[in-house]
Amino acid sequence: MSVKLTKKKISLVDNTILFSLISIVLGLLVGAIALLIAGKDPIQAYSAMIEGIFGKPKYMAWVVIRSTPLILTGLSIAFAFKTGLFNIGAEGQFIIGALIATMVGSIVQLPAIIHVPLTLLIACLGGAIWGGFAGWLKSKFGINEVIAAIMLNWIAFYLSNFMIRNTWLEKPNSESSVSIHDSASIGIDWLKDILGPATKVNWGIVISIIFVLVIAFILFKTTLGFELRAVGHNKFGAEYGGIDVNKSILKSMAIAGLIAAAAGAIQVMGVSHNVTVLAAPEGYGFDGIAVALIANSNPIGVIFSGLLFGAFKYGGTKMQSVGAPSEVVNIVIGSIVYFIALSSVLRMLYINLRNKKNKGGNV
Repeated sequence: MSVKLTKKKISLVDNTILFSLISIVLGLLVGAIALLIAGKDPIQAYSAMIEGIFGKPKYMAWVVIRSTPLILTGLSIAFAFKTGLFNIGAEGQFIIGALIATMVGSIVQLPAIIHVPLTLLIACLGGAIWGGFAGWLKSKFGINEVIAAIMLNWIAFYLSNFMIRNTWLEKPNSESSVSIHDSASIGIDWLKDILGPATKVNWGIVISIIFVLVIAFILFKTTLGFELRAVGHNKFGAEYGGIDVNKSILKSMAIAGLIAAAAGAIQVMGVSHNVTVLAAPEGYGFDGIAVALIANSNPIGVIFSGLLFGAFKYGGTKMQSVGAPSEVVNIVIGSIVYFIALSSVLRMLYINLRNKKNKGGNV
């Protein structure tokens, strides 16, 4: 009995990976069609993109740098998905994390061994409160978390701009805030000397992988994770089993907010070192939705889908060197997400073809 269940589970995982790979290939085909319509050679454009990803060590370093916030926002959304919630507020939580990291990193000056974890911790707590507020509204008043989170996104957006222009964070004659102190930075100086100072190599990818492993452990190896997943699977059954559904919703959104805020904090501490006045949201939280979908909300899978998106985002800009529009990358990403959403249809087609093949073989 257990052997059959194990085989069935492995088969399901294999199919999920298969359909994700098919969706990626189909997305690239759609991008190729768009390039042909624009009068560009898809092979030449994609070759330039691949060269821009793997051509030099500093290119690969930049892919990792671009991927780090996507891994964490994707993890935030994947975690919420696993618990039956849609954390569309990752964008606002990212902004809050970046803003608080800038505040803590610039106000006080401490030894790096204290300043770095303190800055990250306070930023994460701010994100947990921000995300937890949406969870509290849902658990207390039944307000849909999507509506609450979207409103909180805009509040975070305008709050950040206000703080930069009207508080001690303001930098004269600049659209950016004051910078954090070096003691709050997570840059890897010796690696910058090898790859070049413009390559903002930092410990963010290591921190993000630690977050992934911790969240995977919580979800699948702890009582808290079991309770949260039970609520996500069937909240009425979970409530019947004695689980406090309202508390679980609050905990889930708080943890999701904490992870997304960590992405914003790491971006400030490792790359930008400040925050700027935004004309529009940067999109890290919204890209995280696509990352989570491609990973099928699997915490470990988020690492690979985040790296894929980071590669597309960075390598796609290199297509301009052959005259191809970099916007094609957004078409590819959008198409991949679209095909992932249609994965149930692809799965049905796959099963039908397999059944027909089996019937043919039996005959």
